[in-house]
Amino acid sequence: MSTWDSSDPLPSMVLTKVERRRAFRRFAVLSMGLVLGLLALVLARVVEQVTHAGARRFSPHVVQTYSRFLLWGIGLRCDMRGTPLAGRGAIVANHASWLDIFVLNALTPALFVAKSEVSGWPGIGFLTQIAGTVFIRRDRREAQAQTQILAAEFRRGHKLVFFPEGTSTDSTLVLPFKATLFQAFLAPAMPADMAVQPVSLRYHAPRGTDPRFYGWWGSMDFASHFLRVLGQKDQGHVTITCHAPIAFSPGMTRKVLAQRAEAAVHAGFKDG
Repeated sequence: MSTWDSSDPLPSMVLTKVERRRAFRRFAVLSMGLVLGLLALVLARVVEQVTHAGARRFSPHVVQTYSRFLLWGIGLRCDMRGTPLAGRGAIVANHASWLDIFVLNALTPALFVAKSEVSGWPGIGFLTQIAGTVFIRRDRREAQAQTQILAAEFRRGHKLVFFPEGTSTDSTLVLPFKATLFQAFLAPAMPADMAVQPVSLRYHAPRGTDPRFYGWWGSMDFASHFLRVLGQKDQGHVTITCHAPIAFSPGMTRKVLAQRAEAAVHAGFKDG
């Protein structure tokens, strides 16, 4: 469940019999792929423990492969503009749906940053843990602890993905970026080759459906929305706009960094 909400009525989650059958067929295919993906992920983690002291050098590629498989299985086309970040650092993007996780994982091997509550969600919590999600408590009183956790991941060479809005939306807008998590980029002893790349995600609903079709927000139930997407015959697409990485400058503050990232995402969101 997302924390952002809208006064507009939620889209219908009711499926026809045909859509329901299609949803469960796709779910069966994705589930079989998930079993194979989990086996490959466990093997990758064993190898990483032995060869890289636990640092995730191979497992993000396994997650990337499954993410691409899932998007293919659903039928959601991804149109990419620009080039994803190649070196170490972070990608920051607007957050519209649970689909964002698979879209961005398909884009580049990376680890996601999520609120600690997600680790306890049934089913999803286990999957996010084994995929290497970095969990933090979103409490301003723990800003220093958050910075230390994230800075440690950067120094290990991991690429991270943030959703600075702090919540998902109905996919039609971009909320203000919260500056707290950006402090990690400015922490002492941060690698010199660090970069922050803003990425805009703009979903285009299937023809004839609610423009907010792919958005997941407010009191929406995940299972119902998941099956609604799987049951859709002709899918829409998502435009992924990778902006130029933001260069750090002496004296830059987390607020300035957050504002620049937000402005870039806004620009790409409108153009998408």
